[in-house]
Amino acid sequence: MRQPADDHATGRRAGVSELRPSDGDRGPVPRHEAPHEDLPLDRNQAILQAAKQVGSTLKKAEHPFALAGSVAVYAHGGTQNLQHDVDFCIRPEDADAVAATLREAGLTVYTPPEDWLLKADCLGQQVDLIFELAHEPVTTALLERARDLSVDSVLMPVLSPTDLLRGLLAAFSEHHCDFGAVLPIARTLREKIDWEALRRDCGDDPMPAAFFFILERLEIIPPATIPPAGPPATASKEGPR
Repeated sequence: MRQPADDHATGRRAGVSELRPSDGDRGPVPRHEAPHEDLPLDRNQAILQAAKQVGSTLKKAEHPFALAGSVAVYAHGGTQNLQHDVDFCIRPEDADAVAATLREAGLTVYTPPEDWLLKADCLGQQVDLIFELAHEPVTTALLERARDLSVDSVLMPVLSPTDLLRGLLAAFSEHHCDFGAVLPIARTLREKIDWEALRRDCGDDPMPAAFFFILERLEIIPPATIPPAGPPATASKEGPR
């Protein structure tokens, strides 16, 4: 991810008047006459502003939704090191109505080649409106498990930590297994996650099982509880017939 102000890192220094050629060589332009340039907006703050605007718009229209992705992790107490976009979960049957609401609010909404989300542009930031998580449709039950949390002073429903991590684990495959991106999330939210539920839902798959093993070795989560063994089978005392 680009750091804030990467595009302006080599720009002019603040407080130095701009030099420009002119007839008669009038010299440097006085500071009060120099062209005004806005400072580059902090990327994290820009993403938060987009999340708040879209979330407020969906709330006002009473659409069922939940904040997801890195902004949801931040809302649950994670660091403000946001990724490149804003993610919301919506139900597939609400996609057309949500798109219409955002267009009425002045946002550009478009359909990408992927058939499991819509995309919108808000304040120059990309917003993903996801109606499938790891190939599973977003359901009413998933959205009902979301909690209303403050996102930079705006209340909105946010996916539960367990559902957030479940979606990330379910996306692991032999072609996509970036444990390094998910490890900080698991570490930050470990006390808010239902690990037994995740092991029950995902633990039989090889990639999530490997991730659980890493978390155990790093002592982020305790080892899985091994069910007690039953009584040993006794050999039949009956002889051969």
